[in-house]
Amino acid sequence: MKTIKRTSLLCGYLFALLLTIPKPAYAMHIMEGFLPAGWAAFWALVTLPFLVIGMRSINKMNAYNPRLKMLLGLVGAFVFVLSALKIPSVTGSSSHLTGVGLGAIMFGPTVMTILGTIVLLFQALLLAHGGLSTLGANAFAMAVAGPMVAYGVFKGAQKLGAPQWLSVFLGAGLGNLFTYIITSAQLALAFPAGQGGVMMSFTKFASVFAVTQIPLAVSEGLLTVLVLNLVSAYAKEELNQLQFNISSREAKL
Repeated sequence: MKTIKRTSLLCGYLFALLLTIPKPAYAMHIMEGFLPAGWAAFWALVTLPFLVIGMRSINKMNAYNPRLKMLLGLVGAFVFVLSALKIPSVTGSSSHLTGVGLGAIMFGPTVMTILGTIVLLFQALLLAHGGLSTLGANAFAMAVAGPMVAYGVFKGAQKLGAPQWLSVFLGAGLGNLFTYIITSAQLALAFPAGQGGVMMSFTKFASVFAVTQIPLAVSEGLLTVLVLNLVSAYAKEELNQLQFNISSREAKL
């Protein structure tokens, strides 16, 4: 647990450093006021039930073992730091890691809905990354859809007999990639192309994001494997209580 505390402190220092570095407010998250009001309200309503379910999951987990709050804090810091590190894209926008795969694999996707939404809220308020009016759309993409795919792929790979490290890698990587697919779909629905309609618009948005996002998805998969190795080595008891059994030898690349 000492290593987890040191890692949490490091994430905190990185967070403080990010707040002191001036950056242009270009972001992959849909920016404030960009979506029409109707679509912004729609995605907020769609995300709301998942937030209710996620809150219940966190309450049950904390009631079962309050010590798991340390791991929750670590995962939240991990998501914040990774998703705040923006890489310029060819569109004048940017791409970034999401970090949600780690928490989805450890806690399940519903818990990550809460953590991811909190991260997005703080980024909108402190880093001009995303926005309040578009919070529902961004949360659905990164905190609902991404974690669900990450968890589903992880479990599916396990059932097919894949090694633990490969299951984690595929879950985290595809969860990251699917976040951008959902964002592309949200933008396409709000801004369909003239004659080509929604599908042509989706193809344009997705193809632009893919240039930088596919390599980032691979990077996130590898990083998640490495971080989970670290957590499993120093918090094996807590992971066992989450019914996530992982051996260091099996998880390593």
